[in-house]
Amino acid sequence: MLKIAILVWLILATTFAGAAILFVLAMPSLAGQDMRLIPIAAAIGAVVAIPAAYVVAKRILAVTVRQV
Repeated sequence: MLKIAILVWLILATTFAGAAILFVLAMPSLAGQDMRLIPIAAAIGAVVAIPAAYVVAKRILAVTVRQV
């Protein structure tokens, strides 16, 4: 399951980090500090993707084990 979780995390981390960066850039109050906040937002997005990837990998594994 770890291999599946890592592959799912690669996609989710990119997506969540991109969404967090867009959030920072879209907020006018945060846009002034974008050079400092963009790396922080990207890191938070990547970290938040870890449990999400685990849940998705668990569901993928559950579905594929039933079908085999």
